[in-house]
Amino acid sequence: MLDLIVVGAGPAGLTAALYARRAEKSVLVIEKNTFGGQITHSPRVENYPGFLQMSGTEFADKLVEQVLSQGAEIEMDTVLSVEGEAGNFSVVCEGATYEAKTVIIAAGSHHRQLGLARENDFVGEGISYCAVCDGAFYRDKTVAVIGGGNTALQETVMLSDLCKKVYVLQNLPFLTGEEKLQAEIAKKQNVEVICSCLVTDILGETAFEGLAISVNGEARTLSVDGTFVAIGQKPENEPFASVTTLNEYGYIVAGEDCLPQGAKKGVFVAGDCRTKGVRQVTTATADGATAALAACRLIDELK
Repeated sequence: MLDLIVVGAGPAGLTAALYARRAEKSVLVIEKNTFGGQITHSPRVENYPGFLQMSGTEFADKLVEQVLSQGAEIEMDTVLSVEGEAGNFSVVCEGATYEAKTVIIAAGSHHRQLGLARENDFVGEGISYCAVCDGAFYRDKTVAVIGGGNTALQETVMLSDLCKKVYVLQNLPFLTGEEKLQAEIAKKQNVEVICSCLVTDILGETAFEGLAISVNGEARTLSVDGTFVAIGQKPENEPFASVTTLNEYGYIVAGEDCLPQGAKKGVFVAGDCRTKGVRQVTTATADGATAALAACRLIDELK
């Protein structure tokens, strides 16, 4: 029987494992895809305290190395469900079933993509999913923001202060974000909103050159230096619906204490898979520490 199972090997999950191991708890991290999570898609990370610049992959590699050096175990597997109660949880996976006294869910979320054939080829090289993370790289350049909801409009406001020109590409005939944000964008001289617009292809062979779009059925090309896709995120919390409460968007309902509302005792949550206002690598690692310390306190009580 392990002390703790952490589901997800992104910054939140790996930080949780690190803190738990330093508290001398036995820890297993289960990851189904990539160690490091979404941060590995970022070619440059310049907003993590203590580091002037590093790649997302470098950050993830260092964190994995640190966690393994502390004695945590890592398994590649897909979690299907979590069953049981505090002191006796079963984490059912495709390959095996693991048992632990506590569970931290750090499954993350992923940005919804456009679904274009070469989209992944240009991630970090012209296509981004986070203006807070990558906006500074496009200072005084021309960019496009794809989407018309609150996230897209918030990113547009931020980018308008950095970039020479910002196009907002919305597939509907109107924007869906808050009226206050729409009013703010309307005042920006360097922002152009194009509605009823579908992105049909990415221009450029070896380097990103722009977008092919269709506006009211008319084919056009748009020359931009970069594109920010802001059409929402999707958490991966379906396996945990029986032990937590999910909101209408699929996020686990929890506050800064990382204790899920209505969850079974012994289940904690960390990182982008929970309800929160800011999803950044620093807030993910903070969640990991908070959840791990809470789990460690419970483990000590169960002894």
